[in-house]
Amino acid sequence: MLNGKIEIYRTILQINDIIDLDKYNLKSKLITPLDEYLGIDKLPFKVSLKMMIEIAFWGQNQASFQKASEIIYRVYGVKISYVTVMKITKYVGKLVYDYNYNKAIEIWNNRTNIDMTVTKKKGTLYIQADGASVNTRIEDENGSTWRENKLGIFFSDDDMYKRKDKSNIINHKEYVSYIGNVETFKIMVFAKAVELKYWEYEEIVFISDGATWIRNMIDELFPEAIQILDKFHLIENITNYGKFIFNDDTKKVEKFRDKIIGYCYSREYDLIVKELKKYKDITVPKTVCNLPVYLENNKNKIDYSTYEHNDWFVGSGAIESSNKTVVQLRLKQAGMRWSVEGANYMIALRCMYESEHWGEIEKIVDNEIYH
Repeated sequence: MLNGKIEIYRTILQINDIIDLDKYNLKSKLITPLDEYLGIDKLPFKVSLKMMIEIAFWGQNQASFQKASEIIYRVYGVKISYVTVMKITKYVGKLVYDYNYNKAIEIWNNRTNIDMTVTKKKGTLYIQADGASVNTRIEDENGSTWRENKLGIFFSDDDMYKRKDKSNIINHKEYVSYIGNVETFKIMVFAKAVELKYWEYEEIVFISDGATWIRNMIDELFPEAIQILDKFHLIENITNYGKFIFNDDTKKVEKFRDKIIGYCYSREYDLIVKELKKYKDITVPKTVCNLPVYLENNKNKIDYSTYEHNDWFVGSGAIESSNKTVVQLRLKQAGMRWSVEGANYMIALRCMYESEHWGEIEKIVDNEIYH
C-alpha cells in the first residue's frame, strides 16, 4: 500500500529538483502520514510549492487551462486535469494579487512619509494607461457582462534600444492592471511609480488617449508630469469627425485633418478653435468624438513639435500592444467568460510574468502559506 502511495506522489511530483522521493529512504512501516513526511501537508493541493508555481506558470502562459494541462503532460510527463490547473492557478494568482494589493495600500497610506529629497538623475520615466474590456459572468444594470480592465505600463530611457533609423525598441516594461474602480487602480499605479522611485527622474512623461479618468488621475498623482495626448488617437478622432461633417469626402477630410495637426505643431490653438467654430451648428452623434470639447480638454497636451524635438514618445503604441500581450492573449479567447475576481488573479500573474518578476512568486506564496 505504501509503495502505491509513493508512486502516486512520484507521478504528481515528477520533477526531481522539486522533491526527490528516493532521498527519503521510505521504509515499509511508516507511522508519520506521508504528506507530513514529504513536507507538503500544509500545501492545499498536495503538490510541492515549486510544482504549484510551475502549474500556475503554464496556467497563465497558455491560451487556456486545457492547453496548460496538455503542455504540462508533454513537458513533465505529469497528468493533471485542466480543472486542477485552473484551481492551482487561481490559488497562486489570489496570493499574488493579495500581496501586491496590500503592498500598494501600505505605500499609499504612507505616501506622506516618502523621502523624495534626492538629486534627480537624467532620463525620462514614461507612464501610460488605457482601458480594455474583459467578458465576465456578471451583468451590470444595462445587461452587459463586459468590465473595463485598466492597464498601466512603465518604462524609462534605460529600458530602450535605439535603432539606426532612430526608432526605439522597448526591452522592458513594468505592468499594473485591475478590473474595477479608478480609485484602486490609482493606488496601484502610484505604488508601482514609488517602487521605481519616480521622483529621481528628470522628466515624467505620461501618454494617454485623453480619457477623462486618466487625465484626472495624472493631475492628482503626478502634477509635475508632462502629459501628451496620443497623436494617433488624435488623428483618428479628427478623421472620424471630418468624415461626418464632410460626408466622407476623402479630399476634404484629409485637408481638414492636416490643417488641425499643422496648427498643433505650430502651437496655434486659437486657429484650431477658429476652424472648429465653422461647424459648431452641426450635431455629431455619440459614436463620433466631439472634437471641439476633446481638444479643449487636452489643449495643453498637443505641442508635438516640442515633444518630438525632445525625442519623447508621442504615441501610445506601447500600451496598445501591452493590452494585447498582458490581457487579450490570455483573457479574451473565443468564448471566455471570467469572474471578476478570477480575472484579477489571472491578470496579477500575467503582470508578474510580463514584468519579469516571476521569480518572486515562490517567495510570495511561501510567505503566505507558512507565515
